[in-house]
Amino acid sequence: MPMVAENLVELEVADYKGRMNSEEMVLSMGPHHPSTHGVLRLEVVTDGEVCVSCRPDVGYLHRAIEKIGEYVDYRQFMPYTDRVDYVCSMNSNHAYALGVEKLGGYKVPLRAELMRVMVAELNRISSHMVCVGALAMDMGAYTPFLHGLCHRERVNDIFEEVCGARLTYNYMTIGGVAYDAPPGFIDKCDEFADYLWPRMVEFNELITSNTIFKERLCNVGICSRENAINWGLVGPNLRGSGVKWDIRKDEPYSIYDKLKFDVPVGDGGTPGGSNPNGTLGDSYDRYVVRVKEVFECIKIIKQVAALMRENEKLPADHPDRLSQAKLPGRLRIKRGEAYVRSENPRGETGYYIVSDGTDKPVRMKIRTGSFTALGCFEEVTRGLLIGDVIAVIGSFDIVLPEVDR
Repeated sequence: MPMVAENLVELEVADYKGRMNSEEMVLSMGPHHPSTHGVLRLEVVTDGEVCVSCRPDVGYLHRAIEKIGEYVDYRQFMPYTDRVDYVCSMNSNHAYALGVEKLGGYKVPLRAELMRVMVAELNRISSHMVCVGALAMDMGAYTPFLHGLCHRERVNDIFEEVCGARLTYNYMTIGGVAYDAPPGFIDKCDEFADYLWPRMVEFNELITSNTIFKERLCNVGICSRENAINWGLVGPNLRGSGVKWDIRKDEPYSIYDKLKFDVPVGDGGTPGGSNPNGTLGDSYDRYVVRVKEVFECIKIIKQVAALMRENEKLPADHPDRLSQAKLPGRLRIKRGEAYVRSENPRGETGYYIVSDGTDKPVRMKIRTGSFTALGCFEEVTRGLLIGDVIAVIGSFDIVLPEVDR
């Protein structure tokens, strides 16, 4: 008996020493963590400060929005689209409206199209301001975040005049928009564009060229061009990897084919580029693409403002002056199916809608950019330090309602 006891002790000591040779530890980052930008849980396996693997665990915000879409009629679902991505609700409204209009064959008046594009680009700016400001704050720079929120508040002031809301707008309707432009709207959009351009130049001087900020993002979270395509990345995350694809340019919808703007892409490792010391598809490329897109949004706003002024010269009863198409009180769409995608701030948002001839869709599926972005996390974070994992999360600009739906 004494011999058995001693052997057991030896086995226990050997097992303990074996486990001590490995420093791997499983950490639960989230779901309530200030740097996960929502109720995201990351199951992180670490070896000291190094991330061995990082597996996203989603579902904490699942609300069955797609299923709800099958139980309410087409118009009643519009407020739910605000909640698919609350940071850019106007763009979410737009994507759904485009889907139903294609399925029903409805034509939107020019005035409504102008208003839609104007508020969509304003919302793209406010969304990007939250992203780049929060990313800077995650890296330890608090001031740029305040600048970003300041610019976003100006957009919210304009939206409050347009529809009375500052976060979930429910502004777009099937066939147009809920309200026409209020008095002075065009001038305020013009003034905001003139205000923002020099402020974005100042923002660049404040953080974009900051040495510490660049060191934290360059060569971190690299997603190559091939991997970005294979993982199904969209929007700025895809363009940050060097893929020049923007639905507004490549598959134009609304009035985007009448507008002139560029599509910024990542240029990591390119001499003379914005990221010469980095690698194509790193976190800094994704950041820079969003900053450059803000300048392109300003160009679009100026063009749309000019088009709206021309539109106002038409007679008040002209069809192009209407802000809403004349549709039946209750929409009963003929049998069929349609898929429409639009370029949201977080990339392609697609609505697949199936109609059985009633006033409610029989099936609805939403395709979002944040969900696909999470898919590559485990690969792009492998071997990084824990602090760099936070940089990757911020650079992909994920929003959890888009992921869970």
